[in-house]
Amino acid sequence: MKLKILKFKSVKSTNDVALMLIKKGNTKPSIVLSERQTKGRGTMGKKWISKKGNLFLSILFDMSIKKINFKKFAVLNAYLLKSILTKKFSDKIKIKWPNDLLFKKKKICGILQETVINAGKKFLIVGIGINTNLDPKNTNFPSTSLKHITNKNIDNKKLFIMIKKNYEKLLLLANQNSFSELKKFVQKL
Repeated sequence: MKLKILKFKSVKSTNDVALMLIKKGNTKPSIVLSERQTKGRGTMGKKWISKKGNLFLSILFDMSIKKINFKKFAVLNAYLLKSILTKKFSDKIKIKWPNDLLFKKKKICGILQETVINAGKKFLIVGIGINTNLDPKNTNFPSTSLKHITNKNIDNKKLFIMIKKNYEKLLLLANQNSFSELKKFVQKL
């Protein structure tokens, strides 16, 4: 399943753009990608600090035909992103359930899932913020970046392509496989 890419220089929130697209009738599986967010959101109304140079995206797709529910997708999202980041950057990246990835107890990635019903169909929006090149300063929790871990500049385009390709595989498999099969798939990436 191919994901259509929608690129922006700056948005309030990639999840907000995805929500607007769904309300306007966009039913194609898509990725909203932005260089910057002015009002990035985290779970429970928390703010996600979105400095230009880091990676911000939201994936949207119709869930009404998928075998997997919202809660199970939360598990799959965390494992998929952890698999990509540990393989490429560090095996010390851990999941803080249900929606964060940490490196030595410092946040490196946040995941915000939201469901929307439009025209009788249920859509899932998976918002992903990854601190690739900058460490946001946040008083609520310590954070770090992939650049800080590796001492190298991170190519956001290459990381984005890895995420896109793996989500395309996951969404294709989600129509035909059980949760346990999908969990094995994302853990082996």
